Amino acid sequence: MCAFNPPDWSAAREELRALLSAACWPADLVADAELALCELFVNAWRHGRSPAPLVVVLLLNTTLRVSVADDSPVLPEPRTSADPYELSGRGLHLVRSLTHRFGSDPRKHGGKSVWFELDAAA
Repeated sequence: MCAFNPPDWSAAREELRALLSAACWPADLVADAELALCELFVNAWRHGRSPAPLVVVLLLNTTLRVSVADDSPVLPEPRTSADPYELSGRGLHLVRSLTHRFGSDPRKHGGKSVWFELDAAA
């Protein structure tokens, strides 16, 4: 059972912001990356039932890759709903619209990693 409040993700957000700022990324892409990270982090906590999701941030040349791992083997799928007033279910659609690529991979010893990539020169 999850606690009512998600774990603190501020350290991951601050590291991401510092890395992209040092690489002179535009503020709008930094904001997109932060929001996408937040969505994946909260999903890992809520749906993956991970009390402290593992975040890995890589910057390779002009491509940012962020992955968030949890212990659930269930790979995420964007929900489709006819109800526009539903309170949840839009997170992966948001990640898809904010990033250039996203997906998920099973982890060797259980669980999964959900990731996104952003290109600085896009």
